[in-house]
Amino acid sequence: MAKQTPFFRSIRRLYPHVRPILPRLLLGLLCALMASVVALAIPQVLRVLVNTALQPGGTPEAVWVSAGVILVLGIAEACLVALRRQFVINPATTVETRMRVSLYDHLQDLTVSFHDRWGSGQLLSRAMTDLNFLRRWMAFGAIMLVVTTLTVLIGIVAMFSMSWQLALIFLAAAAPITINSFRFRTRFSKVARRSQDQAGDLATTVEESVHGIRVLKAFGRSREALENFNEQAEELRQTEIAKARHQATFTMVVTLLPELALGAALVAGVMLCASGQLSIGSLVAFFATAAVIASPVEFSGMLLAMALTAKTAVDRHYEVMDTRNTITSPAEPRRPALLMGALRFDDATFAFEDAPDKPILKDINLDVRPGETMALVGITGSGKSALIQLVPRLYDVTDGAISIDGTDVRDFDVEDLRRIVAVAFEDTTLFSNSVRDNVLLGAPVRSDEVLDEALDVAQAQFAYSLPEGVDTLIGEEGLSLSGGQRQRIALARAIAARPRVLVLDDPLSALDVHTEELVEARLREVLKDTTTLIVAHRPSTVALADRVALLEDGRIADVGTHTELLSRNPHYRYVIASLDREPRDLDSELSALEGHAEEVTR
Repeated sequence: MAKQTPFFRSIRRLYPHVRPILPRLLLGLLCALMASVVALAIPQVLRVLVNTALQPGGTPEAVWVSAGVILVLGIAEACLVALRRQFVINPATTVETRMRVSLYDHLQDLTVSFHDRWGSGQLLSRAMTDLNFLRRWMAFGAIMLVVTTLTVLIGIVAMFSMSWQLALIFLAAAAPITINSFRFRTRFSKVARRSQDQAGDLATTVEESVHGIRVLKAFGRSREALENFNEQAEELRQTEIAKARHQATFTMVVTLLPELALGAALVAGVMLCASGQLSIGSLVAFFATAAVIASPVEFSGMLLAMALTAKTAVDRHYEVMDTRNTITSPAEPRRPALLMGALRFDDATFAFEDAPDKPILKDINLDVRPGETMALVGITGSGKSALIQLVPRLYDVTDGAISIDGTDVRDFDVEDLRRIVAVAFEDTTLFSNSVRDNVLLGAPVRSDEVLDEALDVAQAQFAYSLPEGVDTLIGEEGLSLSGGQRQRIALARAIAARPRVLVLDDPLSALDVHTEELVEARLREVLKDTTTLIVAHRPSTVALADRVALLEDGRIADVGTHTELLSRNPHYRYVIASLDREPRDLDSELSALEGHAEEVTR
């Protein structure tokens, strides 16, 4: 459970966002307040009507005048309510949009380690649900909470002006309501935060299940996934019931106590009228005023719940916004005048933030020459993927340095560095867009020539045979394509970026050996001056590299050609013997399994 912060400290953080629209919010507040004052004026008209026009000797004209005044006041109240909406809705949606864009921009800027720790559903719920609720609270809840409070205060003052005795009876209900409101605030804040966090977890589960639907179907685990989701959904339901129970209890108190007070006031008022201490008109006006402020009092439970939920939404929003990006550009970035692509690791050490005393990589020393293809091999868990992610600063070394042409990568502008270094991962991520847009994502020049060459090098000519060619939308994460097709599109994306250093995390694992050879040959031809660092999981990939670096227990154990390492290093021979001989397109296999399962079912 996150640490609770004071209400006003949390809400105050919205001020920089609200400041540009504050004049319109104040106008909306003024309109709402005037509407309440108009509503409170109607009982005063009734008092005059009862005390004059309805008394012996009163004229029909006075009744019509009073009715006309009440009609005008009613129309004025309706117009003021409409004006309030006009003043606040547009600026509130503007604030929501700006906060959402700011959050998205910040998420793009944050480190990979942050996204490793946070579930995507939690971030999605903050970007959508929380900000949507904040917009509704700014446009309605906050204004009505202020107006409700002022309406009740003005109404009580008016009630005292009519009969202080009856007003005191009505006010006697305020003390237990105040005490109960403090208890409600404490309890509701905790359950509201739990509810919003559980909703984020549930969103994460939905997203993971949708993305992994092929795996769930192929392994027949849809029922287990449903049971897990049902448990989470039930937890959220119970939390929502607890929220509703707290709110219902508070609403019962704020509704029941004033009604009991009014019942007692009615008895006392009749007695005061009988003794001549109170006019009938004042008694009528008193209860009409009580009726006007009764609705805001009953409404206060929902408004307070909205305010507390908004406070939680603000806290959740700033949990992300307060997270600082630790991988930033220096104040004065450096870059060699002529980039050759010489890559060097000097005693580079790396450990994840949550385990600083357990380094994944230790004292890495490695030189990759300009234009050279260096393969990284090692058993699972030796640190290969972590090593290559240090080059574009997806993570930063915890000790030592990595340099390109003698310049520490931390001295480059981050955006500049990531234009120099292109990456293709084994677990490909494609976007719900066309093949063209996916391939040209990082290309300095977005032309058909660059697209054609990148697809040709990656042996991804299949893209032209898609229903709409390279303009075909490939669907979320490219799941409409096979694993091998996705890998080739991702490789084409890295090639189109025209990097000086190309980092490949076994992006050819789903290709057959012949296709891999074609890709490697075209890479050497088109990117002959590009330095390439590639994680290899197959002997065929290793054999195509100029040199090989052997990783063992997070250290560089040996460097040399494939032949040299085979002849002198027993661990290298063991690693090579354990590598996959033939690639497997897992997505195609899962699709085949799905088709077979459907045939069996039929």
